[in-house]
Amino acid sequence: MKTRITELFGIEHPIIQGGMHYVGFAEMAAAVSQAGGLGIITGLTQGSPENLAKEIARCRQMTGKPFGVNLTFLPALTPPDYPGYIRAIIESGVKIVETAGNNPQKWLPALKEAGVRVIHKCTSVRHSLKAESIGCDAVSVDGFECGGHPGEDDVPNFILLPRAAEELKIPFVASGGMADGRSLVAALSLGAEGMNMGTRFMATKEAPIHDNVKQALVAASELDTRLVMRPLRNTERVLKNAAVDRLLEKEKELGAAIEFKDIVAEVGGVYPRIMKQGEMDAGAWSCGMVAGLIHDIPTVKELIDRTMREAEEIIGRRLARMAQVTLSTAAS
Repeated sequence: MKTRITELFGIEHPIIQGGMHYVGFAEMAAAVSQAGGLGIITGLTQGSPENLAKEIARCRQMTGKPFGVNLTFLPALTPPDYPGYIRAIIESGVKIVETAGNNPQKWLPALKEAGVRVIHKCTSVRHSLKAESIGCDAVSVDGFECGGHPGEDDVPNFILLPRAAEELKIPFVASGGMADGRSLVAALSLGAEGMNMGTRFMATKEAPIHDNVKQALVAASELDTRLVMRPLRNTERVLKNAAVDRLLEKEKELGAAIEFKDIVAEVGGVYPRIMKQGEMDAGAWSCGMVAGLIHDIPTVKELIDRTMREAEEIIGRRLARMAQVTLSTAAS
């Protein structure tokens, strides 16, 4: 299947693995790229530019196919060494970067000069247009269904994607609620050129996370996510657990007076305990509503091959048959 996204990134299938904290290691990225999608190493998860360079080199030993690096720009009292991360990406020869968080404009000249193609994650049309205007090559449009940070507009993909298609000239992929061939066909029909899967790729054999996390995703339904940190305007969609219940109770009690320090026990530095040690109630962790569509733990290749088979079946047979019936009825 060829789209502007497959041509832009030199990949076989229009499927991107989103950058995920403590999930986007070389094993994950290489498996997705080897299967024909675009794997993504999560930059800040590596802890330092030096470790990122090592992880990129490790990924290169696992695949000769294109992969990218996610770099999320976050406000912080002590910000990460972003110049160092940019330098590590460029010097390692990576040609695809997924940016997220704050406006990446400051970093684009260096990336562009090195021939790096940039896809920026956006949760609104206005932010997508801004990304286009500053020179991003593509956009990942994240609907309200997505795991992690869905923004503050609460617009789901059935509205957000066609609105993006009306406004954008650069290609974009759909993110949030993406799980299978049905998702891909729906995304394409709404104007996207592919899809970004995050939560779904966590429930694969190669995902370098604890089996407790994978089993929790299989067991969850579409009703099991919660929105936290809304009073702080840093909304995050997470899987319900005991820590999330505590966090929501604090938000209810403190109301508008809540500060980040009040919930740091539930959200600060909890990912290693969850993703590596399998402590499922250690804190809040990002999860999309798409958990309701996760019923197994295949290999990455099995998942991508199945997704493409389903998509081709829907487009080539089911929808084609419907179109033929319509034409036959009109002719008679």
